[in-house]
Amino acid sequence: MLRYTFHIISAIICLSLSALAPTQTVAQSKEITLEDIWLKGTFSPASVPGFNVLNDGKRYVKTEKNGDIKIYALNNNKELGTLLQASDLVFDGKQVQFTEFKFSSDEKKLLILTEPEPIYRHSTLYVTYIYDIADKKLSLLEPAKVLHPDFSPDAQKVAYVKDNNLYIKDLNSAQVQTVTSDGAKNKLINGNCDWVYEEEFSFTQAYQWSPKGNYIAYYKFDESRVKEYTMFFEEGKEYPTEYRYKYPKAGEDNSIVSIHIFDVNNNRNTTIDIGPEKDQYIPRIKWTNKDDELAVTRLNRHQNHLELLLAKANNNSSTLIYEEKNKYYIDITDNLTFLPDNQSFLITSEQDGYNHLYRRNWVKNELSQLTHGVNEVKDVLGVNTKTGQVFYTVTEDVVNTAFYVIDLKKKTPNLLSTQKGTHVITPCNGFNYFIDRYSSSQQVPTFKLIDAKGKVVRVLEENKKLEERLKEYQLGRTEFITIPNRDGIQLNAYMIKPANFDASKKYPVLLYQYSGPGSQQVLNKFPLDNYWWHQLLAQKGYIVVVADGTGTGGRGEAFKKKTYLQLGKLESDDQIDVANYLGKQSYVDAGRIGIWGWSFGGFMSTICILKAPQTFKAAIAVAPVTNWRLYDNIYTERFMRKPSDNEKGYDDNAPLGMAKNLEGKYLLIHGMADDNVHLQNATELSKALVDANKNFDAFYYTNKNHSIYGGYTRYNLYVKMTSFILNNL
Repeated sequence: MLRYTFHIISAIICLSLSALAPTQTVAQSKEITLEDIWLKGTFSPASVPGFNVLNDGKRYVKTEKNGDIKIYALNNNKELGTLLQASDLVFDGKQVQFTEFKFSSDEKKLLILTEPEPIYRHSTLYVTYIYDIADKKLSLLEPAKVLHPDFSPDAQKVAYVKDNNLYIKDLNSAQVQTVTSDGAKNKLINGNCDWVYEEEFSFTQAYQWSPKGNYIAYYKFDESRVKEYTMFFEEGKEYPTEYRYKYPKAGEDNSIVSIHIFDVNNNRNTTIDIGPEKDQYIPRIKWTNKDDELAVTRLNRHQNHLELLLAKANNNSSTLIYEEKNKYYIDITDNLTFLPDNQSFLITSEQDGYNHLYRRNWVKNELSQLTHGVNEVKDVLGVNTKTGQVFYTVTEDVVNTAFYVIDLKKKTPNLLSTQKGTHVITPCNGFNYFIDRYSSSQQVPTFKLIDAKGKVVRVLEENKKLEERLKEYQLGRTEFITIPNRDGIQLNAYMIKPANFDASKKYPVLLYQYSGPGSQQVLNKFPLDNYWWHQLLAQKGYIVVVADGTGTGGRGEAFKKKTYLQLGKLESDDQIDVANYLGKQSYVDAGRIGIWGWSFGGFMSTICILKAPQTFKAAIAVAPVTNWRLYDNIYTERFMRKPSDNEKGYDDNAPLGMAKNLEGKYLLIHGMADDNVHLQNATELSKALVDANKNFDAFYYTNKNHSIYGGYTRYNLYVKMTSFILNNL
């Protein structure tokens, strides 16, 4: 149970996290090192890897260290047998090492995915095999690497994407059916997303089997009019390798998207009517419970008008069954579930000012709200169609999450989680059991198997080793606090103080934030973001503060969408207010306040040191956006509209236009192969700073993407940032 205490300063409400601040003296404790964090994995919590529940909801399979896949009882973890022996995975006399596997619906076959080759950040090419469990037979799906291999519902076929085309292989005859043949690099894509859909609508496999497998619905992206961006990869040759791909920036043309349904039995394609407008988005498609009925989500370019269309497989017409408008924008989620009555579905919406669960009956033209209040629905985990129960998670008290169930008839929500903190819930087949990954600022992650009433069946992992290891370290005291901004709004935050904190002394402060729309860094979880590096800085005498400002999530639509058309303005105002407030505290050295962040957070740290040079002594920006005109259009226009519609909003909040204001120490870091936030952001800012005769530090990581990792890269990055902080703050 969390314990709340009050500081003398009434504006700060503190939550003591004594479990992470052991009582031994500093002399008895180890010091955290960067090697601990990035090379040794000293503080890495144990997980429950390879957890895959079978259809009966009573057994699960797990990949062992030797590569075998074994079967266990879910309720008592008793070993029940071996599904696959690694030694059986031999093809053409060679041992096959798998990265992932997928079951067929009848659990008689496996897709064995090997030799992964990442494409951008979210999709991966694989050499794919089919393994027959009974016969212990391994066969190759296709000689080339493919994207998104997926069994048909009857387990007799596998669909996949190769060279921008969609194919189906019959596993009995080995015949390959060609669904599309017009795919071409940087021109036409079938069954896979273009770059911007993958990044901003959060899906990669752009096709779906119908419930019985008689049809496949798929996307076609015509990206011929989308402008290209070029990156260069250094490969130890005289000339770097040039890589060109389609990337639509703010205000630029998108792919023209169409939706098609392929009749597997009749070898026929049908194009679905999604309206005459080409400049729009189709962020989701989903089959209803009927085999020939597809729901298509349509979203206008401004992303504030959403429509759900219902289409039939062999008829290109469509019918509107749901519509929603918003004066700002509408977030796209996967919280859409069709119910067994075949005339209604569940969906989440912010239409009452907070994100809640609704039931829509399109036949009766009825919409009923199922959840209410300021605690927002996060994820709809699924519906037990036998009992009529809906399982979902909510944001509770902003910083916590909770697990709930609601009966569709009684409409009374029941709390299934009892511990305050963060609950990440994974439903098991049949919705009789769930995996609850629970943590809090006081509690290392634990994994528990719970039933549909929230009762703990057994503990899967308690992370006792990590808990004991932490006793060897003197961790800085962490407190949840609130800090007022200039308008008197209390911002949620937390503060990490040095373990030997002395209120009579003055300490330097480093702010860390992300601040992007709907995001949250101030959460009651373990570990907090960049927690171990922040603890390392705390042991070196720094106070670290993280504050969620205007625009962040968990506090309703009005708070989140207040930044609309002015990305960076109110968010940076809040971070400046936090810094100025802290500077007035007796234990803070107001002349030594810094800020850092990554991606949107790097954009923010850059704005802050340029807008408030008298407040911030130093800033670090990793992979920052420096002008929203340079970022992709789906994300940027969601919050800013097109540059032609909002020139002032773009220009007034662009760090590029503020370069002349730099006075403090500034470190700019970027990956040279960042396909998301392009290196152009950093180089244009570098030029602007040089043109303004400003001194700054910059470092660029060769061939590294937005995450800047691989080998010693992340360790090198944090060595660099640590040195910068110690020397400049």
